[in-house]
Amino acid sequence: MQYMLLVYWNEGAQAAATKEQKAETFAAYSAYAEALKKAGVFLAGHGLQATATATVVRAPEGKAKALNGPYAESKEQLGGYFLLDAPDLDSAHAWAARCPGARHGAVEVRPLMIY
Repeated sequence: MQYMLLVYWNEGAQAAATKEQKAETFAAYSAYAEALKKAGVFLAGHGLQATATATVVRAPEGKAKALNGPYAESKEQLGGYFLLDAPDLDSAHAWAARCPGARHGAVEVRPLMIY
């Protein structure tokens, strides 16, 4: 079964981090991705650029409107994702708990709908 791990974090705190703290964060995510690959469950994963670069497109009544971000006034923002092929939800939860993002933010686990 495929699961999307959506990693939420405090974008402001990350932006304010020291160069050393950012390097530690990058190393932690790199090690996590390597562990996923070694376990054979990694399908894809990427960090996302800051919410200030986001665009939301809505098309009410078929007329497209694009709005530049950021949008959500929330403590945590979507910062990246990992796509896994895990045997079951319990395994996906175990991998989410190991994600560096779970220590300082949240990791949402969502099963994919396969069409």
